[in-house]
This record gives sequence, C-alpha cells and structure tokens, in this order.
Amino acid sequence: MNVKLYNTLTRKIEEFTPHNPELIKMYTCGPTVYHYAHIGNLRSYIMEDILEKTLMYNGYNVKRVMNITDVGHLSSDSDTGDDKMVASAKKQHKSVLDIAKFYTDAFFKDFEKLNIKKPETIEPATNLIPEYINLIENLLSKGFAYLSGGNVYFDTSKLDDYYVLTNHKEDEMVVGARVGVENDDNKRNQADFVLWFTKSKFEDQELKWDSPWGLGYPGWHIECSCISMKHCGEYLDIHCGGVDNIFPHHTNEIAQSEAYLGHKWCNYWVHCEHLNDKNGKMSKSSGDFLTVSLLEEKGYNPLSYRLMCLQSHYRKQLIFTYENLDNAGQAYKKLKQKTLSLKDDGILDEDKFNYYKNEFLKYINEDMNTSSAITVLYDVLKDNDINDLTKKELVKSFDSVLSLDLLEKGQNSIDTDLVKYVQEQINLRMEAKKNKDFILADKIRNDLLEKGIELKDTREGTIWNQV
Repeated sequence: MNVKLYNTLTRKIEEFTPHNPELIKMYTCGPTVYHYAHIGNLRSYIMEDILEKTLMYNGYNVKRVMNITDVGHLSSDSDTGDDKMVASAKKQHKSVLDIAKFYTDAFFKDFEKLNIKKPETIEPATNLIPEYINLIENLLSKGFAYLSGGNVYFDTSKLDDYYVLTNHKEDEMVVGARVGVENDDNKRNQADFVLWFTKSKFEDQELKWDSPWGLGYPGWHIECSCISMKHCGEYLDIHCGGVDNIFPHHTNEIAQSEAYLGHKWCNYWVHCEHLNDKNGKMSKSSGDFLTVSLLEEKGYNPLSYRLMCLQSHYRKQLIFTYENLDNAGQAYKKLKQKTLSLKDDGILDEDKFNYYKNEFLKYINEDMNTSSAITVLYDVLKDNDINDLTKKELVKSFDSVLSLDLLEKGQNSIDTDLVKYVQEQINLRMEAKKNKDFILADKIRNDLLEKGIELKDTREGTIWNQV
C-alpha cells in the first residue's frame, strides 16, 4: 500500500513519492527554547512522530532532522520586537545559552513522556553561522537580497510566486501573524524579511557574530533552510510543522531556499492544526499554559493525552478540555486492561494477522487517519475468532506506530496478574448474564467489589477501577 499525505503546497491529498526510496529525508521545525513547550506545541510533534513511524512501518528508512532555535526568533513574525531567547534570559537572570540548554532538555523529556521518537539529527541554530553568511552572500550576488538600514533583507518582489504555499496575494496577507503589525521603513516591500540583523539595531543582543555586513545575528527563517540543506542536501522530501508556521516562516524558507538552489526544494509540506482551549489557540504569551508536567501533577498519564490527539485527525482543530482528557484517560485505561490481559496462548494465525495489518495500513496510510486505525485495534481485541497470541502480535505491530505502550506494564500501570484475573471474572460475568444467571453475575460483581474492584458497564463493554 502507498502512503498518501495532504500536501499544503498543492492543497490536496497526494500519493507520496520520494526522491530516493532508499532514504526519506524529513525536516521538522523544532522549538524556540525560551520556555517550556505547551501541549498545543506538542500536538504537532506527535503528528510528526506518527508520520515518521508510518513511513518506517511501510518499510522506508527515514532521516529526520530538527533545528533548535536558540537565537534570532523575534516576538513578532514580522521581524520586529525582542529576541525571545534574550527576553527570557533577562527575565530569569541567566545567559541565553543557559536558557537554551535548560529548555532544550525539558523539551526532550516531554518527548520521552509522550513516546515521541527523538530525531536522529538535532542542530542548534547557533552552530551554523558560516552557512548563513554563505547563503546570504549568494542571495545578494544573485539580486534576491539587499542591504538597508544596516540589515540584509530578502526581496520578495524578485519571485514569481512568493505566496505559493498560501495561495494568497500580497495585499491579503498580514505581516506578523501572532501580534500586531509593525512597519519597517527599511523594507522595499511589505513582505520582505530579514536575513541578517546588525548591531545598528540590536545593541543589547547577547549573541552576535562578525559578518560582511557588521556585527549581528541571523534572522529566524534562514536557520531551517541551512540546517536542512546541511543534513539533507538540495532535495527534501517532507517538511513538517504547525499551521502557524505556514506563513511567514515556511513561506520564507521556500523563497530563500529555492532562490539559492535554483530549483524546487521540497515536494511535500505537512502541517498540524491547532490545539485550542476555551479561549482559542494555546500560546506561551498568554500567561498560564498547559504543559505535560502540569498534566502529570494533576494525575494524568501523558499517553492519555497522546491517545486524545490520535482520536482526532491532525488536520482538524482539537479542543482541549479536562472532560475530553478524562474520556481519553478512561479509554486508555480500558485499552490497557484489554491488551495486558492477553496471554501467549495459541499459534500465530497468519491469515488473520495479515488481514488486520492490511486494514491498519489502509487507514494509517490514508493521510494518517489515526482514529480509524485505532478502530482496527479495537476490532482485533473484540474478534472472538482470533487467539490471544495473534491479538498480541497485532497489538505489538500497531503500537510500533501508535506508541501507546499497550503491552508495557510501566511504572504506573496495574499489575498484569490482577488485570488477567479481573478480565477472567468479567468474562465469566458476561457468560452468566448471557445465560440469564443474574444471581451469579451479581455475585461476581460483589466479590470483585469486596476486593476493591469496581465494575462499570458501558456501550463499549465493561471497564473497572480500583477503589
């Protein structure tokens, strides 16, 4: 089966065709490490994790590269305001590099808690200053960039279709997607963006480097182009990020990369929709925001949040409420109860295994339809014609993509022997009810309750809790 993805560039679902089937080159925008990642940020990384694992599940070898923005990302997308890293360092009375290390470590701890695979290649923006300078010099020599007011700008008027990723016209776009517009009189055109800032504008910038244009530092957008080209070469298969990266960040990446290379750079652009709360899109600038650690403090398993994300399609906005997370938590607990109760009995039924694996592939390959893929998992667990060993192998296979630790006891999971015992009692109770032996059914319920096990009958079956 072939993988199909919604391509933001063409605005349609397409069959994925790599440049080189032997190695898929995938770039995912990393964090600006000035604060903890909130769970809205992490929804995008869960999507990217599913994509990478889906490609691997289909037999592809994937090289995934991610940047760490530790300089240059301003508080406005219109290249204005304070550098986010500098502002955080001042607030916490630490150096920029200390701030970067602390929040980078915290970011990847969240990856571990959510079972997100860490990219093979991770590059901080501050590592590639010579590469940025080389690319900017090339753009200046080709006439795609200009000097003004001490800064170097990319000239978007030199492109035939700067808005290829958004399908907009210049007068329809708003500069500064996250905050109000601030005019820069040094720009020739509204959409032009900074490639290099100099000391003439940022005297208090902590991290600065010598350049042909003066002491300064790179603009935010250029880092991803150079980091990607350093590790993936001139042709990139897939570029990912959140929908708020589409403009201007990814739009600017395409502009500068293709002006530099002289050919199309990346074929597939995959973007994840926002996670919203009752007030709208989650944001670090709004003050209080939800982190994985906060969910843990409230007693939630981070994988319940991962399941909550997988129950919705990545291209649909997802509303966060604690009620929704509670529902996902109950679903996750019930799912773990079922999978942990599976025994190693029987012989692998290859026909059943291949049938259900193909069903799983059908959905996960259709633009990462994770909710339908999870339905296939439930179908496996409910199929009375499959022995436990075959079910267990299918769960293990599916979980290589879903990454919900469905067969792992884990530090906080219920003891496997208890799970098996309770499931056996539930099955006996179901059989008693089927035979209309309600006295026995009630006795089983009461016996379990005396042992601290409370049963609850739902549409999807019987779940239990320790009381």
